[in-house]
Order: sequence, then C-alpha cells, then structure tokens
Amino acid sequence: MAKEKIKDETIKAYALKNAVEHSGKAVVGSVISGLFAEGLKKEEVKEIAAKIGFIVNDVNKMSAELQKVQFEEMKELIGHRDVRDPSELPELPDAVKGKVIMRFRPAPSGPLHIGHLISNMIGSLFVKKYGGKFYVFIDDTNPEETLPEAYKNIKTDCDWIFGNVAEYINSSDRMAVYYKYAEEMIEKNNAYVCTCKQEEFKKLVDNMKECPCRKLSKEENKKRWEKMLDRTDNGYLEGEAVLRFKSNIKDPNPAMRDFPLARINLKEHPKQKKKYKVWPLMNLSVACDDMDYKMTHVIRGKDHADNAKRQKMIFKAFGKEKQFPWTFFIGRMKFTDLILSKRKLKAAIEAGEYESAEDIRLPTIAALRKRGYKPETFAKFATMRGLNDVDKVISQKDIFDVLDRINKED
Repeated sequence: MAKEKIKDETIKAYALKNAVEHSGKAVVGSVISGLFAEGLKKEEVKEIAAKIGFIVNDVNKMSAELQKVQFEEMKELIGHRDVRDPSELPELPDAVKGKVIMRFRPAPSGPLHIGHLISNMIGSLFVKKYGGKFYVFIDDTNPEETLPEAYKNIKTDCDWIFGNVAEYINSSDRMAVYYKYAEEMIEKNNAYVCTCKQEEFKKLVDNMKECPCRKLSKEENKKRWEKMLDRTDNGYLEGEAVLRFKSNIKDPNPAMRDFPLARINLKEHPKQKKKYKVWPLMNLSVACDDMDYKMTHVIRGKDHADNAKRQKMIFKAFGKEKQFPWTFFIGRMKFTDLILSKRKLKAAIEAGEYESAEDIRLPTIAALRKRGYKPETFAKFATMRGLNDVDKVISQKDIFDVLDRINKED
C-alpha cells in the first residue's frame, strides 16, 4: 500500500525541495511527481493525496530560511539530490557563449501584464547569462486587434523590465519577407491556395481527406496567390481564399493537417494603413522570423506546443530542420482571481472601471512599475522558478506575497 511505502519524512523532503526551488511555495502536484521516483503508483495517488496536502500546507507555513535549513537536513531522503541553487539560473542546453538568440513576441492588442513577465523574463535572463541577443517582435499582423498606442507602451514596458532588448521589430514591417517565403513554398509545392468553405474543409480534413484545391498545379496556385493579393474587383474578397501549408493529411493530430498560413483581411492597419490585403498568420511569421534571425532557443507556454510542431514543418520545407531552435514549454500559472486577458483589461479600462493601465489594482506591467516593484524582483522570481514545466494554480494574494518578500529583500 502507498501509505506503507512512502514515509512522511520522504514526502516532507520532496515538499521542502519544491518549496526551496519555487519561492517558498510547494505544490502538491509537483510533490506527487517527485514521489513517483520513490515507487508511488498512479493508482495509489488518491490514497495518499490528503496526507501530502497536509504536509505541503505545513511546509508552506514555514519561513524560506527554515525551509532551506530543514531541506539540507532531509535531502538525503529523496532520490534526486542535486537541487539547483534557486539563486542561479539552470543550464541552458546547447548554449554557446555569446551566441544565444531568444525572443519575446507580444501582440499589440492590450497592456502587457504579469503573465507576460512570468513566461518571458527567463529568456531575457538567459541571454544576459550567456551573451547574445534578445529580440522583441511586435506581432501586429492582425489589423483589427492592433492598437496604435501599443507600440510605444510595449517598448516602455520591455525597456523597463528586460533592459537588454537588442532590437524591436514590427512584424508588419516584414510583409515583403513573409510574401517571399509564401511564394517559395508555393514554388516548392509545400503550400496551396484553398477556396473551400471553412465548414467543408474542416469536414474533409477531420476525415483525413484532401480538399480539391490541394491537387491543383503549381501554376494554378501562383495565379490564385496573385488573385489573393489583387486589390481590384478581380481579386478574391475577404474569406474567399486562404494560403495553406501542405502537410500530412493523415497526421494523427487534426491540427497539423494543412494548417493556414495567410488570409485576406481588409481592415485598415493602424501603421500600414491599406498597404496590404493579405496578412500572414502566426505560424508563417514566427517561422520566417526565427529562420531569418537565427533563433537558438525558445521558451513558450504549453498552449503553443502544436504551433511549435507547425513551425518545425515550415523549417523542414526550407531544408532548415536542423536549425530549428531548442524549445521548452514552460508551465502555466493559472490565476484564480486575476484578469489577464488583454482584451478584457482593455475593455475594463475603456469602460471606466480603471483609470488607466497604470491603475495599481491591475496586474499590468505599468501598474507593477507604479506600485514600486523593481525589475530585479521579477528576475529573481524567474530564476527561482527556472525551467519548470509544471502548471500551477495560484491566487493573487499568494503571488504577490512572494513578490513582496523578494522586493523587500532587494
């Protein structure tokens, strides 16, 4: 039985380890993951979960100093004994001194917030540690979601929080580059222009069947591409045509089957105005940028796992699969009582619920700066968290208790 196999001291040792590595707050799920190395089986988890919860709760009540002292006394009890010093970043696989290239890609659709910090701060820190370049790509290829004021606000926030941005690049300034890549894929027979209705296309690919457009000749696809770009009455209208990547229609994951690369959007862009009619979707622009700027490492949320696979397919289409950046999917922090949707934050500010993005009741970077937090606080938090792929549910109070303690220490 699990109760007989796993001793309380072992559970406490894993709880202390987790707490020391994560700002004094152990998580039951992480402790359970560690206990699997001690022989705990999945079917036994329910039997022992309550006990683990009580022990984790007791450990989380301790001061950070006491947690460290007790862990030093108990670390021999656990299987994995090489605990990373929480004041130091973990090693980055395949990192070459002076040549680490990483990026942050915010969409200019609302104010940046604490969620962006938690996911992206560590990339900036790795570039500082090894040397190289940290880019910020402003993903402004969705005209109706792009806010004119966001360009300046993103730069202000990123200059303050990261302090090592090598260059700010607006995706919409690279449209000619994206078109060139798209046309090369059509030439290589890796992409085609689809005019099927969305419902019909979905029904076909869900059943692993090709749509009629997929079989068209290269010459016909070139004509259709030109028709997508055509601004006259002879051109396609919005919603009538989509550029698709020609992938494996039998792929076990439906999301990988002939995914879209570019679509027509006739909304006026705040920066480019009416200059462009066809806009790249994220997987096309990201893959092109990562190839051109020679990204070496990418750290992103788990929700981008499928996107990473799609982008790797694009790399492969250009014979650059070996240059695909090392990728890590960092665990998400799910806040129980914080609004992190940029659209909702923007709507709440516009509705007068908050004075501005600097309103100290908000979790925006502008508000955190106004509240007196320092960039070093978030750097230390990211360092302690390290490369952690475990999702964590946390309240506003708990996250700010940790940040306040770090901020006071500084």
